[in-house]
Amino acid sequence: MPRIPTSECCFSIKHIFLSNDFLLSYINYKLFLVVTLAKTQVSLSSSHNTSSTTLRGRELLGCDIFRGKWVVDNSYPLYAASSCPFIDSEFDCLKHGRSDTQYLKYAWQPDSCKLPRFNGLDLLNKWRGKKVMFVGDSLSENMWQSMACLLHGSAPKSRTSFLHKDSITSLTYQDYGVTIYLYRSTYLVDIVKERIGRVLKLDSIQGGDAWKGMDVLIFNSWHWWTHKGHIQPWDYVQSGSKVSKDMDRLEAYYKGMTTWARWVDLNVNPSKTKVFFQGISPSHSQGREWGSSSKNCRGELQPLQGSTYPAGLPEAQGVLKKVLGSVKKPVYLLDITTLSQLRKDAHPSSYGGGPGIDCSHWCVPGLPDTWNQLLYASFS
Repeated sequence: MPRIPTSECCFSIKHIFLSNDFLLSYINYKLFLVVTLAKTQVSLSSSHNTSSTTLRGRELLGCDIFRGKWVVDNSYPLYAASSCPFIDSEFDCLKHGRSDTQYLKYAWQPDSCKLPRFNGLDLLNKWRGKKVMFVGDSLSENMWQSMACLLHGSAPKSRTSFLHKDSITSLTYQDYGVTIYLYRSTYLVDIVKERIGRVLKLDSIQGGDAWKGMDVLIFNSWHWWTHKGHIQPWDYVQSGSKVSKDMDRLEAYYKGMTTWARWVDLNVNPSKTKVFFQGISPSHSQGREWGSSSKNCRGELQPLQGSTYPAGLPEAQGVLKKVLGSVKKPVYLLDITTLSQLRKDAHPSSYGGGPGIDCSHWCVPGLPDTWNQLLYASFS
């Protein structure tokens, strides 16, 4: 109950003898003050919570667009791999002899609303004059190449310019003034060469200078945090003043993502820049996770039925959501994990052009097109 100012609460004895109508009016007035103040407090609290928590699909279309199932849609894919000049060989499964094409014929269907079909011309117009950057590892590259192909397929005659330099790749659709960038960063935080060797600095994010000035940022990181041995790109890890040879990888991920969250809060102006996090892209290297006797994703031709994955969510998902819950600036989570877990059939597998079986990346065209459809929904 709010404290009533003295000027409003102190009455002389003569007020007691006034009419019942006056008393009723006064009581109603006081109730109005109390209710109005309570509503204001709730509104302020709600506003604060919205700005400090991660936005998801239900804010867009009135339902959770990340919960649903895969259905056959023979109008897919939205472009032909052979007509897109932006697909890396490792993601071009058809080029490397994949003969089954059913994996291209699935659409994501949310349980309780309709997901808008991707419209590249509409998105180019919405992004007219803007700069869009995908920031992360090879899964970000997967998504960037898919977006490049989706837009090219919608505007094949649009003039484009392509540039690759150091960590940044850019593709500009000149007729619309839209540039989509890819900034390769395996950890988002920095790896610095020092006297002792390569140091993964969990508290440093100097690379973030290249992310400033963007209108849309789509971040991703997890894939590399588990790498060890000869494919690990650092020799030491540093948290604060402590330098060690290794540490618990989930703890390291949490510390690194917390540094990223601070960067967002310090550098993003929500009135100019819309921020997304791509979510945890799963791998399918253990058939037992989905109840199969298969060793991995090789030979898998269909998605899992239903809307849940037998092995449940990866531990990193919980860490990521904890970090995103601490960000004060609005961040939209593209919660792709479960819907991607269901797509054990969509990896390059033995059709990536390399010597091994790739159950981490995704064929293009393929699943990343749906990730971009979900991204498009946020601009619809």
